[in-house]
Amino acid sequence: MIRVLLVEDDKNLCFILKSSLEQMIGGYEVTAALNGKEGLELLEQRPFDVIVSDVEMPVMDGMTMVQHIRRRYPRLAVIFITGLTTARDVINGYQSGADFYIKKPFLPEELNAHIQAVLRMKQNVSAPQEEEAPEEEYAIGGYRFLPAQHQLCYGTERQALTPKEARILEMLCRRKGQVVQRDDILTAVWETADFYSSRSLDVFITKLRKYLSLDPAVSLKSLKGVGVCLED
Repeated sequence: MIRVLLVEDDKNLCFILKSSLEQMIGGYEVTAALNGKEGLELLEQRPFDVIVSDVEMPVMDGMTMVQHIRRRYPRLAVIFITGLTTARDVINGYQSGADFYIKKPFLPEELNAHIQAVLRMKQNVSAPQEEEAPEEEYAIGGYRFLPAQHQLCYGTERQALTPKEARILEMLCRRKGQVVQRDDILTAVWETADFYSSRSLDVFITKLRKYLSLDPAVSLKSLKGVGVCLED
């Protein structure tokens, strides 16, 4: 049974999605909250496998809620469902910590497909195939990267990474000094190579470059339209 925390201020949509997932599709247990504050309170009371949340809500919006969630639950799956559809909205959604971003309107079957995809992605990150088992620690110049802990360390400084940031950096570390194709990263991390995922990848690379800026010997190069290369 997949436990879903549905955070949505539209009561009618809440009812439709809850009924569809639990009764029409099956295999789900859905708990509803009307805003981000209620969502956080419910998350403190019981465990969930995935958060499905609107963005624009009273009391506390979805992005603020997810930022709180990411500080305590960095691996928890999060999907935004929203009417905010510009490229900037999508980028802001991913920057706040979402794993997927679904634009309204959508069918319950689409939501089911996204939930299944994000849970597969999380499972692959936490339990990779034996031949691809990550090292406990990577050295990047003066940094130590701990993929299992989603942490990048430089001396006494520790930077917490989101699951996507950690997955991207791990792929680059495994092939340090080589160009990792953009499509390979997009397929592994987002399971798609569409326009919005590609734009999001650029945002994530910019953030990783900032995290690695304390050591001038470390270089994270983007080859436009080709791929990314990590060097130290």
